[in-house]
Amino acid sequence: METQAKTNAKPKQGWSLQALQVVMVVLALVISGTLVYYTFLAAETARQLSAAADQYIELQNAADGLIQASDYLTEMAQHFTAQGDRQYMDAYFEEANVMKRREQALSTLEQYDFSRKAEEELRKALEDSQHLMNLEYYAMRLTCDAMGYTDLPAEVAGVELAVTDAALPAREKLQLAQRLLIGELYYGEKDRIREDMNKSQQGLVDATKQNKAALESSLETQMLVVRIIIAVQIAVFLLMLGVTMLLGIRPVLAAVHKIREGSRIPAMGAREFRYLAQEYNKMYEHYHASIRHLNYKASHDELTGVYNRAGYDLLLSGVELKTTWFLLIDVDNFKKFNDDFGHEVGDRVLQKTAQAIRRHFRADDYVCRIGGDEFVVMMTHADAGQQAMVADKLTAIRRDLAAEAESVPAITVSIGAAHGCAAESTEELFEQADRAMYETKRRGRNGYTFYRDIAAAEAAEKNFV
Repeated sequence: METQAKTNAKPKQGWSLQALQVVMVVLALVISGTLVYYTFLAAETARQLSAAADQYIELQNAADGLIQASDYLTEMAQHFTAQGDRQYMDAYFEEANVMKRREQALSTLEQYDFSRKAEEELRKALEDSQHLMNLEYYAMRLTCDAMGYTDLPAEVAGVELAVTDAALPAREKLQLAQRLLIGELYYGEKDRIREDMNKSQQGLVDATKQNKAALESSLETQMLVVRIIIAVQIAVFLLMLGVTMLLGIRPVLAAVHKIREGSRIPAMGAREFRYLAQEYNKMYEHYHASIRHLNYKASHDELTGVYNRAGYDLLLSGVELKTTWFLLIDVDNFKKFNDDFGHEVGDRVLQKTAQAIRRHFRADDYVCRIGGDEFVVMMTHADAGQQAMVADKLTAIRRDLAAEAESVPAITVSIGAAHGCAAESTEELFEQADRAMYETKRRGRNGYTFYRDIAAAEAAEKNFV
């Protein structure tokens, strides 16, 4: 009653392995999606960082180009006023109107966002630069008048000289033009332009550096998040593996072990397996209850207490071939016991044989008497690889039977053993064990033979031929 109550008791619900797997898969997908998102985000930040570095280089080149263009114009203007060679004026306006490095540099600088202070510095530098160019135009007009050049560039032709300057002789006009472009006033103005440009450039560079630093910090944060997500993903994978092992694989392994032992399986692990274990245990108890409630006299041999032929037929119908050893045991020269010592001694020989067999096998193994002096053992839940263990049991049985008792002489038996993994049916399994037993008899009785050894010998002989 206690066993039945245990069987009918409702097991704890436990976690559903299916539900946990769904949750884990969804969680893994969310983590993977987040990882992909942050990977793209980091790639975009890296692209912006690269663009910021390119911007920094472009700003530097533009600022340098502006200063170089300004210095070139100064140099050409000074050469023209000093030497009066028109090619220098032509080179000046080639740079100013055709090459336009100054305008290109300014165009590049204007593409970027200025701080208010940097914008003011640049505007001031440009105003001063224009004033300086007007001074250069004035000096070049003085030089052109002194040299008698006509067909002047529009910028020079448009310059109107002061009355006093226009009245000066040619030599003094040249001297005045040179003083205008090499004097302290000119270079002071040029230094102010350069200082304003440097300040404006520094403002742009500082802004670019700040943007670059912000992008680097953002990229570092994003990569940290990516590393954390990867760590979480690994943890989730390990958790999934652990949950599957704990709730699925571990209960299955425990159940296999218990089934091989021929006992109830524990209700543990996931909810699905607990339900399976409960249903199996119900069938297990029902099966063993059916076996226990068989009509004892109908299924057992009255003389030896083991199963009789009817019990054997019933048990044989439910045998699992792949996990069963089938042993056929025949008492050697049994007729001689009856003839020499009488039927009473013959009965005691059978009883002693049955007791020796039962002593060395488990309660879940089935011992049957299927004929006058012929016994069968069905050793359940045993692998084919356990042949050595079976051999030890048969040796122990033979040793027990060989010991003489007061009322029973020494007994020898001939045994044939076969495992169901090599048979397609119980009939074939019986034939294999029977053949092995007769091989034992052919070799002189008092021993055992495994069908596997016979099959191996035949295969070797066939290959040899």
